[in-house]
Amino acid sequence: MTRNISLSLMLLFLGTQIGVTQPAAKAQTPVAPATTTKSICSTQLGTAIDAVINRPLFSRVRWGILVQPLSTEQTLYSRDAQKYFTPASNLKLLTTAAALQELGANFRIRTSIYQNGNGVLSVVGRGDPSLSDTQLKALAQQLKQKGITQIQRLIADDSYIQGDIVNPTWQWEDVQSDYGTPVSSFILNQNIFSLKLVPQAVGKPLQVVWIDPGEAKQWRIINQSVTAAQNQPSYVNVTRELSGTTLRIQGQLTTNSEPSLVDLPVVDPNYYFLRRFRSALAAEKITLGQTLVVSGGVHQEEIAFVESPPLSELLMETLQNSNNLYAEALLRALAVKKSRVKNQTSADVGLEIVKASLTKLGVDPANYILVDGSGLSRRDLVTPEAFVQILRAIAKTPAAYIIYRASLPLAGKSGTLKGRFQDTPAEGIVQAKTGTLNGVVSLSGYINAPKYEPLVFSIIVNQSDQSATVVRQAIDEVVVLLTQLHHC
Repeated sequence: MTRNISLSLMLLFLGTQIGVTQPAAKAQTPVAPATTTKSICSTQLGTAIDAVINRPLFSRVRWGILVQPLSTEQTLYSRDAQKYFTPASNLKLLTTAAALQELGANFRIRTSIYQNGNGVLSVVGRGDPSLSDTQLKALAQQLKQKGITQIQRLIADDSYIQGDIVNPTWQWEDVQSDYGTPVSSFILNQNIFSLKLVPQAVGKPLQVVWIDPGEAKQWRIINQSVTAAQNQPSYVNVTRELSGTTLRIQGQLTTNSEPSLVDLPVVDPNYYFLRRFRSALAAEKITLGQTLVVSGGVHQEEIAFVESPPLSELLMETLQNSNNLYAEALLRALAVKKSRVKNQTSADVGLEIVKASLTKLGVDPANYILVDGSGLSRRDLVTPEAFVQILRAIAKTPAAYIIYRASLPLAGKSGTLKGRFQDTPAEGIVQAKTGTLNGVVSLSGYINAPKYEPLVFSIIVNQSDQSATVVRQAIDEVVVLLTQLHHC
């Protein structure tokens, strides 16, 4: 869901790329026009918000809300603002703020190839989440321009990022979905591979068509799917067995339906990178002999490199599209600023730096407990107050504020808010970060209230028995109320 939703792969028959967007956000029901004509005195705000969140259908739901002016700590509305909540992808507000403060807007992540002599090259990955086949082609072309036509041995050095490639607190359904892809020194094509499921004659199994035939050799397929008649429902469930080498395909598509694209996380990023790089080299007529993965080593002359876009652009992808992989890569990129203790993972070092950075910015460290950089873990705990504190703190550093705020989705216009707030007073004047997990919906950001001063807010709903769409609609009603504030 953006890689922030806990979503069953049952939805994959829609052909939706759940790793890059937030489908549930697109399905958002607009706020009823009846709420768009009010003008609310600030002294009436509490009663108006309570009327939304105290409805009987929310009787079992936990609400955490804090609304303050951007310029002061005056509280306009508060509900359990100092209590812990599972934040979902709102947590990315903390990771990206720390990255911007510590690394700077122009920081780039470099992938290098070194010549070690005797036909041996080393490629060093540094966790660039934007690396794609296009960059592999550029690397291969640089080698060709150096006159290299044969590589006897290619060593992939994966020592830059240390630790588990998947956070051990993530749920299994997330780990086998394309919004829960592994993070390591080598990230390519967002560590996703794809296949298509194509309907056949009624009663026949769906045909499996690999987008990258090289990946077909890595998997054993148990195809329990079927092609159904035109009047039947369509549903597909693609799961990975714990061994990591078997894909099970279940469900059905109707005989007249379009093929369904399925995106799945790679299991071993290092060897996925090497397989794709071998293909890029072959396209430039460079032959490649042995490949192996090594952690560490001495590298001599750099003969080729590619770099990520600057951090300012990486933040756009992270926050606009709620990209979990990018958030986790940025968390680990922070670790380069500190020499790690032996056996300490890059993610743990990154979390220490996030905490130190947030403390410098004025965020109370008692207001959060972080275990990842994306919010996909249910062990993350953050108070609404923490989000309001970071939103205000960034606003005090003008250069960072411009980049940070521009990276947030704009109501009714962009990112995960494109399908929300359309035709309401909030459209175009609310910039906020979304968040969704099963039972969790969150929204935190800025409001340029036309008849009031600029506001910061955080709304987090936990332990919800209602659908995400219903909860979002209530959250959006509250936000629309905030846009209609005026002094009285």
